[in-house]
Amino acid sequence: MNFANIILEELEPGIFLLTINRPEVYNALNQATVADIKNARDQVEKNPDARVLLVTGAGSKAFVAGADIKEMHNMSGIQGRDFSLEGLRVFRSLETLPIPVIAVVNGYCLGGGCELAMSCDWIIASENAYFGQPEVNLGITPGFGGTQRLPRLIGRGRTMELTMTGRQISAEEAKEWGLVNHVYAQGELMQKALETARNIVKKGPVALELTKDTILRGQDMDLDNACALESKAFGLSFSTDDQKEGMAAFLEKRAAVFHGK
Repeated sequence: MNFANIILEELEPGIFLLTINRPEVYNALNQATVADIKNARDQVEKNPDARVLLVTGAGSKAFVAGADIKEMHNMSGIQGRDFSLEGLRVFRSLETLPIPVIAVVNGYCLGGGCELAMSCDWIIASENAYFGQPEVNLGITPGFGGTQRLPRLIGRGRTMELTMTGRQISAEEAKEWGLVNHVYAQGELMQKALETARNIVKKGPVALELTKDTILRGQDMDLDNACALESKAFGLSFSTDDQKEGMAAFLEKRAAVFHGK
């Protein structure tokens, strides 16, 4: 499938890369780009060989610098709400993709870009990355999940500070706050992302899917119900061929060969 605003490619067997490809506007998200993200996400899900999805932005200046202000400028209240609802729907669908999704952030990651990164399973960043939710500078609120995902990652107080001052934080500060997992030199970022993806490809696909689903669904449950959810996933994993292969490989001191069933 060809896309106007993104590039979707399989870098290596099982490893897909989704690149927001509007570098002339710092990869800003307009409605067409959001639709492309959803279509690419669905294409990856339909591919039985897909094991990891990396998400990045074209060029060295920005992952995504925000939503497209030129497009939003003359939106009505209803149009703004509908744009928000569609962005939320698409980002949630990315968040619930059954395979691991990693944001690979280079440059500015602001507003809708930060919200896109937070809808991935975790974030790695280059030293030149900057994060923020500066919507108040435009007289609007975050609209793609920033007020909800950000406090779940960095806490209420820090979220209040970022969203109400509009300030940007460096990759290192974002790491200290728990928003970013790792920070790498700019020239090493994609190689580090690939190293992580290659490691994931070796794991049991069903176990990865069950683990991700349990974390996502359990995080807002009370502890007793969340642990019950985990127990069910644990038991279900024992019904798979992958479990038999994984444990046999361990006992036989060899590398496991998983088939995702």
